Amino acid sequence: RVLSIQSHVVSGYVGNKAAVFPLQLLGLDVDVINSVQFSNHTGYSKGFKGSVMDGDGLNTLLSGLDENGLLEDIQYILTGYIGSATFLAAIRNVVLKVKAGKPNFRYLCDPVLGDNGKFYVPPELVGLMKSDIIPLADIVTPNQFEVEQLTGVSILSLEDAKKASAAFHDLGPPIVFLTSLEFRTEEPSDTLTIFASQRKHSKDTSYHDEVYSIEVPKLQGAFTGTGDLTAALILGHLHQHPDNLKLVMEKVINTMQAVIQRTSEATNACKDPKSAKARELQLIQSKSIIENPPATYEARKIE
Repeated sequence: RVLSIQSHVVSGYVGNKAAVFPLQLLGLDVDVINSVQFSNHTGYSKGFKGSVMDGDGLNTLLSGLDENGLLEDIQYILTGYIGSATFLAAIRNVVLKVKAGKPNFRYLCDPVLGDNGKFYVPPELVGLMKSDIIPLADIVTPNQFEVEQLTGVSILSLEDAKKASAAFHDLGPPIVFLTSLEFRTEEPSDTLTIFASQRKHSKDTSYHDEVYSIEVPKLQGAFTGTGDLTAALILGHLHQHPDNLKLVMEKVINTMQAVIQRTSEATNACKDPKSAKARELQLIQSKSIIENPPATYEARKIE
């Protein structure tokens, strides 16, 4: 059972709307807490309406779950956008409470800070995320901007990606997915690199990092919710294949490429393909893809 604490939109597919359906298709029960309740995502031209939950609101819900014994069966916690220090503190408390006495518990943190050089959250949350949340996580799934903010490593090559992943491992998480890397070169790139690393410890306290990458072509269009979907797929496939990082990575990336391709085709068929509505993920239409991903791209082990 998963406790997913993320944003919610009435229309469209971001946050919990992008995460819950695929997690259920992959065989997991999901308990849902909506950190915000918006009419639509924030990229619409006429804005959005709705409300934001604060840390007290989250603590109230968690208290009700706890008093009824409903946190006892939680095996996973999944978090995405955290917009305030009080909400971050409440998440820290529930992770500590739920994981106590559960050796198989896993916390996946998608450290949503921003993208393309722009913050989505107050910049002061970066330090709190790094000190209070990342060390509790078992899996982290940052994008390139978030990697560089949290580790201080500029990603220009695979070697830089290895350094950044090692920096995350040193903070605590044994599994790191760097979800969309674009190495900066003089010529524009038409590919994206996805990078995954798992730190494995030996009985003598030594360790080694098992590292893989997949290179995929950039697909036409810019779509919201892809990071939320990616994090959910990672959690779902790790549940099914906890000891096979390579297979998990391949299933996740092949699913994502196929879903984005289907979304891109649907967008281009719309009367106004540049509108936010036209660029919503074709999630429900991709049910069979999520359940049975293609095997187009293969992960390569990095020595």
